[in-house]
Amino acid sequence: MFSIPSVIYTSLKYSLFDKNDLYRKNHDRNISRLGGLAIVGSFTISILLFSTLTNYKEANFLITSCILLTALGLKDDVYGTNTSTKFAIQIAVAAILVFFGGFRLTSLYGVLNIGEMNFLWGGIFSLILIIFLNNSFNLIDGIDGLAGVIGIISTLTFGVLFCLMHQLPYAFIAFALAGAIGGFLKYNWYPAKIFMGDTGALIIGLVSAALAIKFIELNKFTGANHPSFFSAPAIAVSILIVPIFDSLRVFCIRLYHRKSPFKGDRNHMHHRLERLGLKPNKIVALTASLNVLTIGSTIAFQTLGNFLLIIILFGLCASFNLIITLQLSKIESNKNQARSNSDVTSVKSSAIAS
Repeated sequence: MFSIPSVIYTSLKYSLFDKNDLYRKNHDRNISRLGGLAIVGSFTISILLFSTLTNYKEANFLITSCILLTALGLKDDVYGTNTSTKFAIQIAVAAILVFFGGFRLTSLYGVLNIGEMNFLWGGIFSLILIIFLNNSFNLIDGIDGLAGVIGIISTLTFGVLFCLMHQLPYAFIAFALAGAIGGFLKYNWYPAKIFMGDTGALIIGLVSAALAIKFIELNKFTGANHPSFFSAPAIAVSILIVPIFDSLRVFCIRLYHRKSPFKGDRNHMHHRLERLGLKPNKIVALTASLNVLTIGSTIAFQTLGNFLLIIILFGLCASFNLIITLQLSKIESNKNQARSNSDVTSVKSSAIAS
């Protein structure tokens, strides 16, 4: 919160703005996209302090991954980065977490009919999951405050759940990131004075993915382990449902239209809500409410099992998306009708004039 004014001042003084992809941006003026630096700096300091108190060595691998990803995000926010470089660094970062930090899934609890996974397949799946969630948070960072609010909801929820599980090191990580995002959000609320950029979004996605993996693993059914929560994969999905559903939806639509799934457009959920005439703060409130509803419902009905709960979660999101589609169709139909009436009036006026 204290460092962001300096970041804004430095960005204005040295014109540190990314002017690429202006066709997808809602703002016609230069706004700094370096807010992620403040998030990463605050998060890193907090984690380093906590790791000395709890002797939590896995935090070192998380910090290393965050530093590498920050370098990638910073370059992309100022100068832009090609897709191959982005994925190469993201793969390296995910590999550090998975194979050195121990952030690896060993089972999917029967989801997609997949149970136990050996070291190789569990590692590969965890790599893909981390990279996917990295980019998912980046994709929802399209309007003021959205990625920040969803990031706070996700990390706060993980923090509370880890506290209930008496897993304080992971709770420290979650609360540290939630606090860092909270300080940033003061300046990112509509109308925004600064954006988190790729730096902030990638870090939120990375840490959220690491927390989700650990939450699932610590609630695994084994002979020696008695989980605190049932259906841990479904609960993790509910916490991250907004970026997960939105990313899967746009990727599927782009592939259906034979376009690259990585080429940006204005077809995300927040863009569609904007076309309904909603202001950014209302879009954030509506999306956050949906997120909280899915989390609460999943935890309340955790005994139903992973597969059924995940189906219900995606069904709720699909219904929400269908309502938006119907409303957009209605607006478009009214516009076409008004255009048709206008054309008829013009023809009559021309005929009378003749």
